Amino acid sequence: MWLTPKRSRMDADESRVFRPEWTQRYLVVEAPEGNGCLCLVCRSLLGATAERDIRRHYEAEHRCYDRYAAGDERAALVERLRQGDWPEDAPPTAEERAARAGFGLARLLALTGRGSGEGDFVHQCLEVMLREVLPEHLSVLEGIDVSPEAAAHRVRSIDRNLRAQLLERARAFRAYSLALDDQAFVAYENYLLVFIRGVDDALEVQEELLTIVNLTQHFSVGALMAAIQAAVRGAGLSLQRMVGLSTTHTLRMIGENSGLVSYMREKAVSPNCWNVIHYSGFFHLELLSSYDVDVNQIVNTISEWVVLIKTRGLRRPEFQALLRDSESQHGERVNGRCLNNWLRKGKTLKLIFSLRKEIEAFLVSVGAITVHFTDKQWLCDFGFLVDIMDHLGELSEELRVSKVFAAAAFDHICTFEVKLSLLHRHMEEKNLTHFAAFREIVDELKQRLKDDQKIFDPDRYQVVICRLQKEFERHFKDLRFIRKDLELFSNPFNFKPEYAPISVRTELRKLQSNTNLWNEYRVKDLGQFYAGLSADSYPVIKGVACKVASLFDSSEISEKAFSYLTRNQHTLSQPLTDEHLQALFRIATTEMEPGWDDLVRERNEPNL
Repeated sequence: MWLTPKRSRMDADESRVFRPEWTQRYLVVEAPEGNGCLCLVCRSLLGATAERDIRRHYEAEHRCYDRYAAGDERAALVERLRQGDWPEDAPPTAEERAARAGFGLARLLALTGRGSGEGDFVHQCLEVMLREVLPEHLSVLEGIDVSPEAAAHRVRSIDRNLRAQLLERARAFRAYSLALDDQAFVAYENYLLVFIRGVDDALEVQEELLTIVNLTQHFSVGALMAAIQAAVRGAGLSLQRMVGLSTTHTLRMIGENSGLVSYMREKAVSPNCWNVIHYSGFFHLELLSSYDVDVNQIVNTISEWVVLIKTRGLRRPEFQALLRDSESQHGERVNGRCLNNWLRKGKTLKLIFSLRKEIEAFLVSVGAITVHFTDKQWLCDFGFLVDIMDHLGELSEELRVSKVFAAAAFDHICTFEVKLSLLHRHMEEKNLTHFAAFREIVDELKQRLKDDQKIFDPDRYQVVICRLQKEFERHFKDLRFIRKDLELFSNPFNFKPEYAPISVRTELRKLQSNTNLWNEYRVKDLGQFYAGLSADSYPVIKGVACKVASLFDSSEISEKAFSYLTRNQHTLSQPLTDEHLQALFRIATTEMEPGWDDLVRERNEPNL
C-alpha cells in the first residue's frame, strides 16, 4: 500500500509560496502585505498564490504579452510595468491575420478529419461568400496559403506548440501515470497510443497524448520499451515517478513473461519508490469482455448480415436507423475489424436484436442463409449476448465519465462485480428478470416448441458469467491492492483511523477533528478539497491524494482517439508520416488551446 511507512513521503508542498520566476512568466509580483500576489498589468490582487490560478488569470486576460518572449524583452516589459508604463497592444497586421486564419483552418480540417487538400475548397467557398457579402474584404483571402503542403506544415506546427505546452506543464508533475492503447487502430497499419495523466502540487490534472509508436517498426517488446522511455525522458520525467499503468488486454501488453507491463515494472523499480499500479480493463471494455461471452461466434454472423444490408438493403426503410448509426461510427467504409468492434457494443446489438425479424425477411429475399433463425441454441446465445453486452455497455458509459478520480471508477467496477454475482444466481434459478432479450427469445421458443420442455441449459451461461467474473478479478487486482488508499482518498472523514496504517493515523485524526476542513469537504469536490489541503500539516494524506489523482479514472481520452479514427478512416488511411499522424491525434484529443500568438510569431522560423 502507498500508506505503509516504507514508502517515501512526497516533498513539502510549495504550490502556495510565491516564486520569483512567476514575475517574468505571469507578470505578477508578491502583494505588499504578503497575502496573495499583484498583477502588474491590470493591478488586480489575486488572493490565491497557487500557480494554477495565476496561470489561468494570465492566459485569460494577458496572453497577448506572450509576444515579448525573449529574455531581454521580457525583463524590459516587467520593468516598464513596474513603473506603470503599459505598452499599447499593436493591432495585428494583415499578414498576421492571414497567418492566424491559416492556422485556424488547418486545425479545423484536422479536427473534422478532412484532408489537407480540402483547404482549397474552403477557400473557394469563402471567396464566393465574400464577393457577395463583403466584397471590400475579398483581398484578405489572397494572403492565406491553402495548399496541401501549407496545411500539413501548419498541423505539424500546432502539434509542436501543443507538445511544448505539455512539456512545460509536465515539469510540475508530482506524480503521473501512463495509458497504452494498441487497439484503437482498426483499419490499417497498427500503432500504439501512449497517453499521460499527471498531477501537480495543486492537484490540477493534465491528461494528454504523449506519443504514438509505429508497431511495425517497433515489433519487439524491447523496441516498444525503448520508444516509450524516450518519450518519457523527452517530457523531463522518469519511470521511477510513475504511479499507474493502464493498458489494453492484449498479450503484447499483459503477457505473463513477455508482456510490456512486466518490462515497464522492472524499469520503474527504484529505492524508496512505490509499486506501479496496473489495470487493463478501462480501455475498450466491451471488446475485452465480448470475446469471453460470445460463445457461438454471434458477432461474426451478424457482421455478414450488416455487410449484406449495407450493399443490398440501403433503401429499405426498416434499416435506416441501423445504417445511420453505422455511418456515424465508422463512415461509409465496410471494414471487417472496425465493423466487428462496432457490433460488440451493447446498444448496437440491442438495435440489431430488435430488427431480427426484418433481417430474416431480408435475408430470405436475397437468397442468403437463414438457418440461424431456426437454431434454438443459437437464438438463446444471441439473446444472452445482447443482455450481457447491454450490462457491460452501461458500465462502459460510467467509465467514460472523467474528472471523477480512480476511486469512483473502482466503485463502478465493484458494483458491476456484485451485479455479475446476482446474474449468476438468477441464471442458476432460471430467473430471467435481468435478461430481457434472452427472456423474449425463450418466450418465443416456448410458443414455437410446445412439446420441448428444456429450452436452454443454464449451466452453459453460468460458466460464461464465471469466466467474466474471473477476468474482472484479474484485470483490476492491483486496484484492490490499494483499496484502502482509494477509500481514504474518497471519504477521509469516515475512514476509521484504527484501520489505517500507523504512519497516517495521527494525520487522519487531526484531519477528522478539524471542523473547517469538514465544512470545506462538504461543499467542494475532491480535487478542490485536496488542492487546498496543507502539505505541511498533512504530508502523507496529500501524497496519497496526488497518487490517486494521477491514476487514469476513465476511458474518455482513448474513446476520443478511437472515435476520431473510426469516423475518419478514409482520410487517415491515406499515406501519412508518423509525425503527421501524431499531430492529428494530438489535436483531436487535447484539452489545451494552441498558442496562436506563438504560432504566428514563429511561422517564418526555420525547421518549423
